Amino acid sequence: MWAHGDYIRITDSGGVVIYGRSDATLNPGGVRIGTTEIYHLTEAIPEIADSLAVGQKWENDERVILFVKMGAGRELTTELQEQIRRTIRENISPHHVPAKIIRVADIPYTINMKKVELAVKNVIHGEPVLNRDALANPEALELYRDLEELRR
Repeated sequence: MWAHGDYIRITDSGGVVIYGRSDATLNPGGVRIGTTEIYHLTEAIPEIADSLAVGQKWENDERVILFVKMGAGRELTTELQEQIRRTIRENISPHHVPAKIIRVADIPYTINMKKVELAVKNVIHGEPVLNRDALANPEALELYRDLEELRR
């Protein structure tokens, strides 16, 4: 559902999740895309508890990397990765489809509960994160440092 520039979702328990505008824009192949649409789709998949999309510099371009925090007892299988890719391709566009889908234990947020895409992007590129004091869970950033999956 679209409301004033944000996606919202009403949960089964009657709660409301608001997917606000993100602090980063992805630019794979020169196509500017936002991440909110990706979150709207991926987090509707029951196995996924949370997700974070960032752009990674790759071969003179940028590729979309999707980090997923799985629900309790859930695994990131090859079949689930294909379901995620298919769902994004069919509901948004091929440009939004992540090149890599990587399981992580936690997603970093600000104290105000905003996903910190730019901080994760800095970490995966080996750049400093300057405002760690604004993070609710700054230790989560270490989960993204020097990931083998991002070297290939």
